[in-house]
Amino acid sequence: MSTNTPLNIDDYTVITEGKAHILTPKEYKVFYNPVQQFNRDLSTAGIRAWSELYVAEQEAKKQEKIKETEEIKEMNVKAEPSTPAPFINILEALSATGLRAIRYGKEIPLVKNVVANDMLDEAVYAINRNIEYNAASNVVANHGDAIKYMSNLPSDKTFHVVDLDPYGTAAPFIDSALNAISNDGLMLVTCTDLGVLAGAGFPEKCFALYGGTTLPKGASHEAALRLVLHMIATTAAKYKKAIEPVLCLSIDFYVRLFIRVRTSPIKVKELASNTMITYHCSGCGANANQRLGKCETNAKGTANKFGWAAGPPVSSHCHNCGFLNHVCGPMWAGPLQNHTFIDKILAINATLDDETYGTRARITGMLTLARQELSDAPFYFDPTKLTSILKTQPIPMKSLVAALGNSGFEVSLTHASSGAIKTNAPWSVVLEVFKQKLAEKLEIADESAKAKLQSSANGSKNITSGMAGYKIMNQDLTQSFSKELKERLGITEQTPFIVDFETPNEVSKRVEKLRKVKIVRFQQNPTKNWGPKAKPQ
Repeated sequence: MSTNTPLNIDDYTVITEGKAHILTPKEYKVFYNPVQQFNRDLSTAGIRAWSELYVAEQEAKKQEKIKETEEIKEMNVKAEPSTPAPFINILEALSATGLRAIRYGKEIPLVKNVVANDMLDEAVYAINRNIEYNAASNVVANHGDAIKYMSNLPSDKTFHVVDLDPYGTAAPFIDSALNAISNDGLMLVTCTDLGVLAGAGFPEKCFALYGGTTLPKGASHEAALRLVLHMIATTAAKYKKAIEPVLCLSIDFYVRLFIRVRTSPIKVKELASNTMITYHCSGCGANANQRLGKCETNAKGTANKFGWAAGPPVSSHCHNCGFLNHVCGPMWAGPLQNHTFIDKILAINATLDDETYGTRARITGMLTLARQELSDAPFYFDPTKLTSILKTQPIPMKSLVAALGNSGFEVSLTHASSGAIKTNAPWSVVLEVFKQKLAEKLEIADESAKAKLQSSANGSKNITSGMAGYKIMNQDLTQSFSKELKERLGITEQTPFIVDFETPNEVSKRVEKLRKVKIVRFQQNPTKNWGPKAKPQ
């Protein structure tokens, strides 16, 4: 659709991003957010990764069917893989200038059609103008309400990829987006309301939008990811659809999620066991996770029996410090990242050029961190904040990771917070590690030296009975270890738990190697006053 008006380039500012050139009126009318360049670069690479994996999976299924035919069995001939024609249909539900849609059409191979939708007249006019200027023949504009448009799509007109990037929450768009996406398609979701998702001031609004409450402090940015996934998963389940998160990132002021959606009533049954509530200690920051369902698997690793989960895992007050436990969630309990998907993006990203993709270094950095995150250890913690609670001197990261690794636990960094780590060690073990490091610094050899520990000028003299660290520093935490944990750590009446902070191990070597890599976590400002703008009027 043409604007039917000759373009006078002098009336516009030309914005170049990727392979697209966007004309924006010198009088600002349509929303353009340059800080989201990383989002768009990553999304382009992510859709390419999905398409290559999708084609490979479809080809594998085709070859399997061919092998099953008697003719191929007798001839022992393998059919040559066919080169797919452009087939990908993409919907950008909230398009604004059309920049993202045009980039998808020009930069992603195998794209057949991209629909750039917006409900504002001025936005649709701008989209058509930019489509014409870029000669993007595979991109079309649609003027309509995104929710109504997606809700009314017939089953034979769905999209392989649906991209939701609203101003604020994506919650109102999820039901209709699930109707608009093809089986085994990719949903891309952005939520910019981190004040609700990761803040401590709006638990009632968080629950209203996402069906759960976030952590009041600590790993709130990871909780934000898990809350959005919970909202999408429970919504999808109503339509016999299951989700698989393949890449979930907390970035700057928003979260960005890449999710595969499949119609699978069997997988829907696993939703309860992939959902949890978390008891978050208001004192020491301990998190105790309670799955809402039980799922048993057979020898093949497939779920075959479901039931009720046992709980709760803690009482109303934390057994470590005595402070009140807050109930958070429900939220997604399963993995956040898919290694195969991330590896494919990294491989694609390595082939791109820095001039076209200005955030390529950051994509490498963020995804490298996301890939190495522990998948079975929800929530990270900041060692410096725990140091503040215990009123102790900081423990070098190298020593802390070595101590946890030598105790038989895994450790990883996290993309969501610089200086934070994830571990599958119980919180009481982490606290005991900190206590022993303090005792080591004070050369305390036995429990009889507690008075020295409590009064030392270098240690915990500032802890009073009303503080969270007081009970932690005045009890033997190993007494609360479970029988299984004691056996794992080799603790007996004759053999105490002794932490080794010095001996390198595979865990500490891996983490230390990653820490030495210069990873770009935050995007460099390309222009003056570069950042999020106000919502368009």
